[in-house]
Amino acid sequence: MGRDPFHKAQFLQAPSRLALNHLPQPAGHAAFDATQDTTGFLGLWTPIAVTVFLVAVATLCKEQGITVVGICCVYEVFIAQGYTLPTLLDTAVQILRGKGSIPFSMLQTLLKLIVLMFSTLLLVVVRVQVIQSQLPVFTRFDNPAAVSPSPARQLTFNYLLPVNAWLLLNPSELCCDWTMGTIPLVESLLDVRNVATLTFFCFLGALIVFSLRHPGDSSKTVLMVNKNNAKLWNNVGHALENEKNFERALQFFIQATQVQPDDIGAHMNVGRTYKNLNKTKEAEESYMIAKSLMPQIIPGKKYAARVAPNHLNVYINLANLIRANESRLEEADQLYRQAISMRPDFKQAYISRGELLLKMNKPLKAKEAYLRALELDRTNADLWYNLAIVYIELKDPTEALKNFNRALELNPAHKLALFNSALLMQESGDARLRPEAKQRLLHYVKEEPQDANGYFNLGMLAMDDKKDMEAEAWMKKAIRLQPNFRSALFNLALLYSQTSKELMALPVLEDLLRYYPDHTKGLILKGDILMNQKKDIVGAKMCFEKILELDPNNVQGKHNLCVVYFEERDLIKAEKCLVETLALAPHEEYIQRHLNIVRSKIASLGAVEQSSLPSEGTVAAEEKKNSFQNLKEIKSEKKTTRSTVDNNKEHSKNKKLTEKKSVDKETPKKSTKEIKDIEKKRVAALKRLEEIERILNGE
Repeated sequence: MGRDPFHKAQFLQAPSRLALNHLPQPAGHAAFDATQDTTGFLGLWTPIAVTVFLVAVATLCKEQGITVVGICCVYEVFIAQGYTLPTLLDTAVQILRGKGSIPFSMLQTLLKLIVLMFSTLLLVVVRVQVIQSQLPVFTRFDNPAAVSPSPARQLTFNYLLPVNAWLLLNPSELCCDWTMGTIPLVESLLDVRNVATLTFFCFLGALIVFSLRHPGDSSKTVLMVNKNNAKLWNNVGHALENEKNFERALQFFIQATQVQPDDIGAHMNVGRTYKNLNKTKEAEESYMIAKSLMPQIIPGKKYAARVAPNHLNVYINLANLIRANESRLEEADQLYRQAISMRPDFKQAYISRGELLLKMNKPLKAKEAYLRALELDRTNADLWYNLAIVYIELKDPTEALKNFNRALELNPAHKLALFNSALLMQESGDARLRPEAKQRLLHYVKEEPQDANGYFNLGMLAMDDKKDMEAEAWMKKAIRLQPNFRSALFNLALLYSQTSKELMALPVLEDLLRYYPDHTKGLILKGDILMNQKKDIVGAKMCFEKILELDPNNVQGKHNLCVVYFEERDLIKAEKCLVETLALAPHEEYIQRHLNIVRSKIASLGAVEQSSLPSEGTVAAEEKKNSFQNLKEIKSEKKTTRSTVDNNKEHSKNKKLTEKKSVDKETPKKSTKEIKDIEKKRVAALKRLEEIERILNGE
């Protein structure tokens, strides 16, 4: 008669194991004990839940931790439930013959095993998601024995068993990572370590028999950091590198290359550290060694499967190093393209190449590189930002703004996208975009409170909106953060001059010219204020003469110097000055008009002097003769003087010059809004011209 497995299961129950602590009550049981049922439920599932949790933790610590599920399954079937292979086989045969059903206890065990296996499957799915469905790439450095030829591969793998068994009994040489040269390969049958392998298998056989009768275990703990493992030297170097201790880190990285001369990563670490120490020559040499150790392309074999993705960074690092030399840009581009050819999905190579192509003034090719990178990763805000910069280079502000906005959708705190998109909105001249531009700049200064550029551009927006007090406050904040902020100093002075606070502009201009003595616009503005507000002709003259020392063809500076000569009552010098100015800007009508006024003054004074001269002649008559001779020379010079600068209209008195950029450069072109503002300012400038004409007319 067959055995009753159900009865066997009842007999072998143990409260401390995964087995169910009690079976359901028989049908004739008088009452239902809810407390007992709840206890049974917790007794069944609590150990399983704890086991799944601990397996997950073990997997996070080391991926091999997931294999404990198999051990749990074996333990549950053969130890906790006490099943044997003959019992399981006998039950299966009876079920297949239709002579019986699966016992209830076995169903419970099967259910627990299914839960464990399903939990394991979930952990595997999560792990696959973490690595983005790409299996890790292992190289010969990670497992040298795996890529070794026979019999070294088999001998080494078998030798690892006694090594680990010895560590279990006597952990005297523990190591956090057993890759690379920690255990040298067993390459010959004559290697003495094969004796340890043979001894281990003999002992293992005897132990299996013995352990069935006398189970036991022993262990002891001793720590000891392995000198033949290059990865450990690299790890210590990384720790020192994180502490900015590059000199000491370099020693460990070099030691790693000596322990494992063909370790690509170690040579890359050496090169990077040399670069951090500003030793570019040594850095390049190290990168070149790492590059020479890269596997060679084998026709018909996929390259990416034979090299760790991190090792391809040697091409990126080397290219980034040499592209600092303007004469080696093409060489750097070749390295980027080589990395891409080895691994077409190497995103960083496309990004770095795009940056280089922009530097090489090849925006269309840079656009192609960034679009290819976006095909690989459309959720990278930096890529959308870089593409926006490309569109700015391509003079397509609309597309640039779209890409800035896409970057901000992915990362609302992307500081560069906030700042540059706000500038783009500001320079568009569209008043409807100003509120959004202001909000983005406010967000930017919240992220970067110490960046004066953010406050400066908020001030420029306020100036555009005619909010003078707000503009003044932003400009002052920018200057407090950066006292030598060229554009902020000039535009604050310009703001004062436009709001009838010219005297407040003078100390600001003094600060500007102390930092930038050759700031032409600042000199013009200062000279204008000195001459018209403080009546300081000498000070104004010094400003205009300084301008002409820096730029002899500066029309506005030269014209204002002519006015100074007139104020000094030196009409001949004023006439000569205006003739020279007109030659520089022959189409400026106001210069010709002022020249006519000066000549009329000279002629009228000449007539008065002629009528008052004595008949016999005096010194005054000689002076009159010299004056007309000078006038004749000036007229002659006017005929032979040619125009040297035809595009200097921007320097005329009719246009107010402002600095609209966040950096210390002048705006290359005017937006529609700026042009309208200039037209409004032209009216004020014309009034100034009328004042000059009144001076020249002696009114």
